[in-house]
Amino acid sequence: MSAATTTTREPAMGARDDFDPIDWQGQPVDCARCAHAAHLLPAHRCEPRVACVHDRYAKRVERFFAWNPDEANHHLDHPYFEVRAIAARHADVFRLAKLLADPDGTVRFSALARLPTSHASALIADPDREVRVRVALRLDESELLRMADDIDYYVRKIVAKRVPAALLQRFETDPDREVRRVVAERHSLAGLMRMARDPDDEVRAIVAERVPAALLDTFAHDPSWQVRYRVAERLPVAGLGVFDDDEDPLVRELVESRRSLPANVTLLRPRAAAANPREQRP
Repeated sequence: MSAATTTTREPAMGARDDFDPIDWQGQPVDCARCAHAAHLLPAHRCEPRVACVHDRYAKRVERFFAWNPDEANHHLDHPYFEVRAIAARHADVFRLAKLLADPDGTVRFSALARLPTSHASALIADPDREVRVRVALRLDESELLRMADDIDYYVRKIVAKRVPAALLQRFETDPDREVRRVVAERHSLAGLMRMARDPDDEVRAIVAERVPAALLDTFAHDPSWQVRYRVAERLPVAGLGVFDDDEDPLVRELVESRRSLPANVTLLRPRAAAANPREQRP
């Protein structure tokens, strides 16, 4: 697959800005010393302050390659990381594999975004968090558990969202509650019951939302009002007496509201309010 050699030129009007044309080493850009001046500048395929591969301002570099994608292949070894990263968006995809070993994470990220998924495993242990996030999003399911112990919670959260449900037990005791919340939202009944004593209130509240109604008694005396609130939402009205003396006024208010409704009416709660019903009060 090769990069396109022609493109519709972005109008210069409005693109020019007040930043002086300075190169990546802090020196003024000099068109007279540029190798592109002889053929690109006269053809209006580059322009000072607008589109220039030597400018340290990333938007000008991006415009240069947008106007001249055929130049991208020749700049994958440029000493300035921004040029390499932006060139990788336009270069022939067959030339990008070498950039997975680039010393800059931005360049590795840019290359990985265009390479086939099979290349993702090479960066599982990448030192850059953003690169590992990209890897976790693209990695084949069969390799996801290799990132189960990643030091970054967000990477593990992505893995927990993507692994087959049968493998979720690996994350039930993850040190971060955001990861365990994902597990609780996806887990089987057996897994949910193992998480019934999770140390985090919001995780147990998710569990209480998902277990069969017949098992809600398990959570009726939970120390968290959030969990008891979920139980009070789902228990049959006949079983709400367990909350008559609940210490939390919001739970008691919910019980009274449910008892006041006709027997064939269900009190609906928007799913978006699930995390903390107290936050929905004025």
